[in-house]
Order: sequence, then structure tokens, then C-alpha cells
Amino acid sequence: MASVSPCLLRWSSSSSSVASATSSSSSSCSLRTYASRRIRRLFLLRSGNRNELPRALSVKAEAEVLKEDIVIVGAGIAGLATSLSLHRLGVKSLVLEQAESLRTGGTSLTLFKNGWRVLDAIGVGSELRTQFLEIQGMVVKSEDGRELRSFRFKDEDDSQEVRAVERSILLGTFADQLPPEAIRFSSKLAKIGRSENGETLLELVDGTRLSAKIVIGCDGVRSPVAKWLGFSEPKYVGYCAFRGLGFYPDGQPCEPRVTYTYGRGLRAGYVPISPTKVYWFVCFNSPSPGPKITDPSILKNQSRELVRNWPSELLNIIDRTPRDTIIRTPLVDRWLWPMVSPSASSGSVVLVGDAWHPMTPNLGQGACCALEDAVVLSRKLANAINSGNGSVESALKSYESERWPRIFPLTVRANLVGSLLQWENPVVCSVRNNVVIPKLVRIGPMLEHTNFACERL
Repeated sequence: MASVSPCLLRWSSSSSSVASATSSSSSSCSLRTYASRRIRRLFLLRSGNRNELPRALSVKAEAEVLKEDIVIVGAGIAGLATSLSLHRLGVKSLVLEQAESLRTGGTSLTLFKNGWRVLDAIGVGSELRTQFLEIQGMVVKSEDGRELRSFRFKDEDDSQEVRAVERSILLGTFADQLPPEAIRFSSKLAKIGRSENGETLLELVDGTRLSAKIVIGCDGVRSPVAKWLGFSEPKYVGYCAFRGLGFYPDGQPCEPRVTYTYGRGLRAGYVPISPTKVYWFVCFNSPSPGPKITDPSILKNQSRELVRNWPSELLNIIDRTPRDTIIRTPLVDRWLWPMVSPSASSGSVVLVGDAWHPMTPNLGQGACCALEDAVVLSRKLANAINSGNGSVESALKSYESERWPRIFPLTVRANLVGSLLQWENPVVCSVRNNVVIPKLVRIGPMLEHTNFACERL
């Protein structure tokens, strides 16, 4: 559980009259705040104890607490989708993002029809569709290039819609629909605690302090908010993934379908996302996550080496990939066992998306489920806040009760599918490629999890 200093717990509701100060405060107030922080820092350096403050400084710190109704930690997909959903329902929120700007890292994510229904409900689906290709189907190949299975999505489900979306564009689209003051950058969470009046107290790395009636943790797989709620670290599933975006300035040559290639303990795939870009990945077994590598040259060479003897079209896409778009990540998940796992909420603090239920990407449902979380939670919160007919705590528990039966099975299924596809035994792989995939797997039932009803906010 995250540490909470005594001075943090001494915050009280008596600070509310001063805590409403914002960035519009006078310059004299800013100078007093700066001087207070300099004195506080000097005392800490001399005392060597971060948890002990003179009473005068503690009282001064109390006067600097900013009051917010709803604070969302993390400006990723879950955080911005939640903030925008609340905004559409007339509820204001503040998003804290530790980076200096919207995160442009990452490559792309695949959204099935449940994801697009949420984007339509939020009001950004039409804008995004104009920028990304609709994927018509999928083909599965063996490592020697032999086709094992192919199908068209709409032959299985006429209402299906699949598109790969650039993460940075999705985040930018969400942010553009929010008020300018809705996102606060360079705001990394350092501590979290509770006040005597039941509000949640947040301290940022820069010393800023906020008191929030509701806190929504959307801070990803290594979520400090989830840790504070008692969740363990997500579990490494035994394989890592390279990802990248191939770039074709004169137009990419790929058909509008997902192409998968399965080997032994190794698989790869690619899908066009726009007229000029192709997303690709390579998953490989590894006994441990290994050291973090950031050198783009090393990442590119390692990913290329893994599939050097595979069909040449994948190598060509990797070769066309700008080095700064390649990433390597260990894949993790968290199984939300009933009666064992902590609750998704405690009081007025709740988790959304990867912070609560990280899952492997084998079903393409991580981002889709985060989007679903956002609209379900926002409706319940807005109803409790605007109608006054129910408590916030009850709304959060209702959100968890509705979402858990969907999230837990998907997390388990994604894990099992990944295990099947990462087999190394040559006999088992032969059975998979020659019997299971071409003859036994039924695609229609495998897409049933993309059914999700979502009305416009």
C-alpha cells in the first residue's frame, strides 16, 4: 500500500475556503507559495525526515490544498475516455497526467465493434473512421507461408466493424473534445490518503496537493492507485512483444485484412491502419521480461532477427519502420478472482481499464474494455451526482458488479488463447496448425464477446 505521510493525513476540510485557489491566483499568492515550499524543502533537508514538519509549516501546507470534485489519474485511453464521457453528461473532471504532454508513444490498437459503439456514444466515432481503414477479414499462415485459415468478418457477423487505430491520434481526438483546463500535465502522483471528512487526498511530485470527492484511477498496468487499493502487480505471462508502425509515404501495399503467422514459441502479424501505415507485432517466449531496452536500433535488429527466415513481407514492413516507433513490452495480466481479489472501488476511489484488469492482447479487447468501462462508470456516476437519488459509493459498487462478469472471463480467455498460440513443442504445434486452426476453430463464436450495447451519451 502506498505510503501516506502524517502531514498528508492532517489535511482537513477546514482548508476548503482557501483550497479553491487555482492558477488564476495573484502573483503575491504565488510568491508566498514559492517561499513556503522553499522553507519546507530547507527544513526537510536539514532534518533528514520527510514525515516531520514544524506545526507552522503544516498549517501553511493545509491552506494550499486544491479542492476538486472528480480527479482522474492518467491521461491514457481509459482516463480521457472517462473524462470525455463525464463531460458529455455534464459532469466536470480534472485529469492528471505525469508527462509534459499527451503521450505519443505506443503504436496502434485494434478496435472491434464494441469499441466503435463506445466511440459513437462518446461522439468521436465518425471523425476517427475517416482516418483509418476498415479491416475486412483475417488470414492465418504457418511460418513457411502456408495458409491455414482465412475468413471475412462480415461473413461471420454482418454488424462487425474492425479498424486499427493509432494510439496518439485517438488520445488527441479525445483531448480536443475536452475543455482546455480539463487536463493538467506534469502532474505525477506521489502519495494518496484519506481525510477525516472522507475525501481523498492526493500529493503530486511537485508538491501540489488536491482534495477530491471522487478519484478514478486510470493509470495503467503499474497503477499506484491500484496498489493503494491493495492490488498486486500484474503477472508476467511468459512472452514479450515487439511492436511497430511501418511507413509507406507513397502508399502501403497490404490488403485490408489482418495477417497472422504462427511458429513455435513465436508468432507475428500485421494489419494496415491507413493508406500509408501498417502496424506489426512479433510475440516471442521469454522466461523473464528481461532488461528494458530503449535503443531503437537494438529493438529493430532484435525483432528482425526473430523472423529472419519467415515470409519476406513481414521483414519488408519491419524494414520500413521508423526506428522511434518500435517498442518492446513484456505482456502481463491480472485475474480478478471472486472473493479473493480486492474490490475495484473503496469509498470514492475506483479503477478503470488496465489499472483494474490488465489483459493480454490476444483477443484485441484491452482498449475496447477500457472504453466500455468509461461509459458504464460515467453513466452511473452522472446519475448519482445529477439526480441526487443515490450515493457515489453505491454507483461505484454497481459499476464493479456490472463490469466484473464481463472482464474476468475475457481476461482468462485471452490468456488461454495466448498460451495456445505460444506453444513450442513441435508435435503440439503441428496439431494446432493442421487440425485445430483449420478444422476445429469456429470464428463466429469467438467474436461474440464483441457484442456490447451502448447508447449515445
